[in-house]
Amino acid sequence: MAQPFFEILAPAHWNVPAVFNSPHSGSDIPPALAQRSQLSAFALRQSEDCFVDELFLGCQAHGMPMLRALASRAYLDLNREPYELDSRMFQESLPGFMNPFSPRVAAGFGTVPRLVIEGQEIYRGKLSLAEAVERIDSYYRPYHRTLTALLNEAHAATGHVLLIDCHSMPSSAVNGPHQPYSSKVDMVIGDRHGVSCGRELANAIQDFFSTQGLHVVRNKPYAGGFITESYGAPQQKRHSLQIEVNRELYMDERLQEKNSGFEQIRQILTNFAIFIQEMLIEKDFQLQHPLAAE
Repeated sequence: MAQPFFEILAPAHWNVPAVFNSPHSGSDIPPALAQRSQLSAFALRQSEDCFVDELFLGCQAHGMPMLRALASRAYLDLNREPYELDSRMFQESLPGFMNPFSPRVAAGFGTVPRLVIEGQEIYRGKLSLAEAVERIDSYYRPYHRTLTALLNEAHAATGHVLLIDCHSMPSSAVNGPHQPYSSKVDMVIGDRHGVSCGRELANAIQDFFSTQGLHVVRNKPYAGGFITESYGAPQQKRHSLQIEVNRELYMDERLQEKNSGFEQIRQILTNFAIFIQEMLIEKDFQLQHPLAAE
């Protein structure tokens, strides 16, 4: 039986119109990647949002499901358009409907990535285009169909839904020598500059994390990716936020291991799940019927 690429972690009773999504925390390396890569498994995991699914999993105990990737981001990036592909990677020319010109592709981080975050080339040779299409058809499309179904179910039951897209960021992205912040940034909340989430809701979430002692900024340098942009439509009461947690708060970035701060950050994010549960129910967003999340 083929190894699954993703899974739903369902609550005992889904009674809050919110879905948590962790598209970059997968660590499984499918054979198609292992056999073609020139990098070690440890090197391939450099692009992973290590342990993010564990950090946010308190949502499950408080009435909300999590959809999480199991396969490595180095195999396929779910937070991209379906066909952001790098023509340098393939034996054939790309058809016209594909997008080889996005900034993400230029940087080496398309739907099928060419590089890991540290800038190393993943593959020892060129891939066939059919291999990329097979990954998209067997993994990307089912993942997004599943996420869409979860969001639609909550929205149909209540008229509202909130998507929390869960990520982590290298500490150097916000606290390096060339970054503009005078103090350490712990978290970045992305709402596509007000486009993907209602302002009142986004402000309430930012204020919550500030009360937990975290230094939080909005939209810089991460305003939210393809998922945040695609699933957020506040005018339809479909809200979407991306949350980026500074990795140095909870892990040793060099060793890819949890550090002494892990439990504290996990507790803060469990408190966040409780906050979302209370806020959405108090605002009369409570689901009228139990949802499946299966």
